[in-house]
Amino acid sequence: MFAGTPEPALPSLEALLASRHEVAAVLTRPDAPAGRGRALRPSPVRELADRTGIEVLTPRSPGDLDFSARLREIAPDCCPVVAYGALLPQAVLDVPPHGWVNLHFSLLPAWRGAAPVQHAVLAGDEVTGATTFRLEAGMDTGPVFGVTTEDVRPTDTSGDLLERLARAGAGLLLATLDAIEDGTVSAVPQPAEGVSLAPKLTVEDARIDWLAPALRVERLVRACTPAPGAWTTFRDRRLKLGPVSHTDERLAPGELRDDLVGTGTTAVRLGGVRPEGKGAMAASDWLRGLRPTAGEVFS
Repeated sequence: MFAGTPEPALPSLEALLASRHEVAAVLTRPDAPAGRGRALRPSPVRELADRTGIEVLTPRSPGDLDFSARLREIAPDCCPVVAYGALLPQAVLDVPPHGWVNLHFSLLPAWRGAAPVQHAVLAGDEVTGATTFRLEAGMDTGPVFGVTTEDVRPTDTSGDLLERLARAGAGLLLATLDAIEDGTVSAVPQPAEGVSLAPKLTVEDARIDWLAPALRVERLVRACTPAPGAWTTFRDRRLKLGPVSHTDERLAPGELRDDLVGTGTTAVRLGGVRPEGKGAMAASDWLRGLRPTAGEVFS
């Protein structure tokens, strides 16, 4: 039984569907409001499962008794997991004899938590990767089956990096399940050293501090792209920013001059922007319509 919810889980489900393994059912989060109309929409994983005719389970909580009973009826040998989005109780973890095998987008024990890719970009990591491990009660603490590495490119947004990791991780997850079935792999405990945490980045975390160094501002914008979206305010309106680039220019922190904005060190050059209530546009187009005056600042 495959457990997953968002788009980055799709390469893994697609790989399993094309493999020697039988996907008996899919576990995903319930339909959720999305878009401007906030209409209920199924998860990307559910949409794929529905197209292939696989049974889909969407309990409000994986601890629901009806779900636990159906899980025992299905009696899966193993349950691969990619970004399911909810903690699994021990009674559920104990059902499959080969456990729940999670694909996590970091090199554990680094960046345990909900936002490993964002934190890797924010921290300026040069290398990250993906890990398969057996789920247990702790947060991403279980023993490891395998890893794959991936370079973090200087211009990577979290979206760019996650897309590559999702594809590479799908191959790792499939190889792990093959090895479990063949009896050629054993899970190894994670080292006690090198643990770091990656909690979800909130909208407030994504607010830019223009007193921070340019490198910090640039990393924050890339880390928060596409979500939750780095932002600032200008003329009391919120403005989301796409990736910015370094310059050697010097401006006061937050000062806007042409397409440059001052930071605590050197200025950064704006790329794309998204004004409140509008779509994304090039910074040059936004500035042309705005006509900022000398001395105006981002706050």
